[in-house]
Amino acid sequence: MTAPGGSPPLHRPMKVTIGYTESCNLDCRVCYADCARRPSPRELPAATWIRLLDEFFEAGVISVMIEGGEPLHRPDVLEVIAHAAPRAMTRLRTNATLVDDAMAARLRGIGLGDAMVDLLGATAATHDALTGVAGSLERSLAGIRALRRAGLPVTVLVIMNRLNHRELQPLLELAQAEGAEAVGVLRPYPLGRLRRDWAALSLSLEEMTAAIAALRPPPGLRLMQSWHPNDANCCWQMAAVNAYGRSIGCMYLREYVDYGDVTAMPFLETWEDPLYRHLRAGKVEASCAGCASTQHTHGGCRSTAYAFHGRWDAPDPFDAGLNGGVDLRALPPLPVPAGRPPHAP
Repeated sequence: MTAPGGSPPLHRPMKVTIGYTESCNLDCRVCYADCARRPSPRELPAATWIRLLDEFFEAGVISVMIEGGEPLHRPDVLEVIAHAAPRAMTRLRTNATLVDDAMAARLRGIGLGDAMVDLLGATAATHDALTGVAGSLERSLAGIRALRRAGLPVTVLVIMNRLNHRELQPLLELAQAEGAEAVGVLRPYPLGRLRRDWAALSLSLEEMTAAIAALRPPPGLRLMQSWHPNDANCCWQMAAVNAYGRSIGCMYLREYVDYGDVTAMPFLETWEDPLYRHLRAGKVEASCAGCASTQHTHGGCRSTAYAFHGRWDAPDPFDAGLNGGVDLRALPPLPVPAGRPPHAP
C-alpha cells in the first residue's frame, strides 16, 4: 500500500546494485563513473564483496545488479556472481566486449540470471564515437551473440543523447535481430564524464519525449523507458554500494550522497541514515499523477531533481508533468552534496 504522499514503506531493501569497479576497457563519453583503464587498488576485493553479499541477503535483498565501469574488467567478479546467483536474481551490466563463448558459458554455469548490455548506437560510426574505441560495436555484438548461444537472456541498454537519439528505432531493430528480449532507453544523468560533456550531448525534454513517442518496437521486443508515465521514484526499494564500499542508495546518486562505509559499519545502519530515510519516504514538492498511478511512487528521480534544483524534494525536471520550464540542456553548477561529502577514490 502506498503511504499518503509517499512511497511504500520498507524496513529492508529489496534490491542492491554493486558498482564493482570504476575501470573499463572503453572510454565512453557518457560514462557516469569517469572510469580509468586500471582498477584502483582501493576497490573492494571479491572476498569482501562475498562477505557483504551475505549481509545483504540477511537483510532481505532478493535482487543483485553488478555493474561498473565494466565488471568483467576485473576477473574476480566471477567469484562474486557465483556467490550471489544461488540466493538472488543476479544481473550483470556489461559492454560485452570481453565476452566470448567461453566467458558466456562460464557466466551461465555460475548462475547469472541475465545480462544487460550497453549499446550506444545502431551504427559503428555513432557507437564507436561515443565509446572512444574503434571496433567496439562489433565486439559488443559478438558478445551478445555469445551470451545468446549460451542461453542467457540479454537486455540492451542505451543512454539517449544528442549523437544517438535519431538511431533509437534502428537500435531496437538491431537488438531484436540479435536475440535481445528487451531494450531499455535510459535518460542521461549529469554524472561523471557525461556531466563534463553535457553541453554537447544533452537534449531538450521535447526532443527526448518525441524520440520515445516515435519508437515502434519490433514484434517480441519489450521496450523499457523512464519518461512519463513510467517515471518512478525507486529510492524506496533500492540500495547501492560503490567500488570503495560506500553506501550511496542508488548508482545515480553517486556524486551526491555518502551514507557510510559498509566495510566499517553494518549495512543496515547506512540504510537508516536520515537523508536515506527521507528519500525513501517519497515526500516531494510536486508529484505527477500519471506516474504515481502507474508506478505507485511519487516525484520521479531524486538524482535529477537534486542536480537541477539543488533540493531533494524538488520536482524531477525530466518528467513532462513536473518540468516547469526547465531547459535540460542548461545544467546548473554541481550542487553541494548534502550531509557527508561523497568518498573520493
